[in-house]
Amino acid sequence: MFDFLRQIVEGFWATFAEMSPYLLFGFFVAAVMAMFVSRRMVERHLGGSGVVPVFKASLFGVPLPLCSCGVIPVSMSLHKQGASKGATIAFLLSTPQTGVDSILVTYSLLGPVFAVFRPLAALVTGFIGGILVSVFGDRREAEDGSRQVDAQIASRAPGPAPVVLFRQKALDGLKHGFVTLPRNIGKPLLIGLVVAGVISALVPDDFFAERLGKGLPAMLVMMLIGIPIYVCASASVPVAAALILKGLSPGAALVFLMTGPATNAAGLATIWNTLGRRTAILYLLTVAGCAMAGGLLLDAVVQSVDIGTPAHIHNMGPGVVQHVSAVVLLVILGYAFLAPKRD
Repeated sequence: MFDFLRQIVEGFWATFAEMSPYLLFGFFVAAVMAMFVSRRMVERHLGGSGVVPVFKASLFGVPLPLCSCGVIPVSMSLHKQGASKGATIAFLLSTPQTGVDSILVTYSLLGPVFAVFRPLAALVTGFIGGILVSVFGDRREAEDGSRQVDAQIASRAPGPAPVVLFRQKALDGLKHGFVTLPRNIGKPLLIGLVVAGVISALVPDDFFAERLGKGLPAMLVMMLIGIPIYVCASASVPVAAALILKGLSPGAALVFLMTGPATNAAGLATIWNTLGRRTAILYLLTVAGCAMAGGLLLDAVVQSVDIGTPAHIHNMGPGVVQHVSAVVLLVILGYAFLAPKRD
């Protein structure tokens, strides 16, 4: 029993230390984005019908560090402000799958190929889903949404925008990056690390390769696991890394990385009730189809390119920088949990 607990703690700390420098930098980038990217600017670009707003919505969503639950109120607000259904769904699909923090964590634990492939998959998924909803949705609503945005912009035009001091913007950005964001992802992140540690300690090597094999069967299992549960983009990475170490194919791991953050029961119920049954079905089919296609494509790439499995996490201990970053990250997470909520 003691040896089992020791393996969990060692696996937890090794993975946590490995990802900490990248996650801290991701928090900083998120703070900078909060300073310079306003919601008004995002809303202005997502209104109207056509392909361009859908692509913009999907592209905007890729770097934003919002989880599958946090993105719902933001996207619903965008829809009320005039964003079309297609743009709203594109934003809903691409945003929770990845973000600046999860991209850097993915690079630290899964290597550069995964770090590039994952945001591209999110971008394509959002664009495809948005186009499908635009084509099969209610076009009259899209036109009404476009007029609503134009009316809002016109109503804002006469009054000058309030002058916000750079110091206050900086403080608000730092609060978002190092308090609000860690508070939102901290708990699921720690749970994901514990789950990864348990998998590393309990599951024998090549367990998944022997029982699930490669290709579609393993991907279907990961999709059935990922769709109903809630897991944020960053928290899913250590779990995926542990699964790959135990024999799961990279493509099947990608399916989990896409479906887990992008879908959960609460989010699908919200889309069903707010945007309609047809939109919710198209949303789910887009996630499932793109995840399977992305998994198959990644496995095909892996056959010709060495993606660098995450085994190095356990083969060599973290360095001094990683240990110090892990301590700093723990302090930030602790403060985020304990700080009073004023936002």
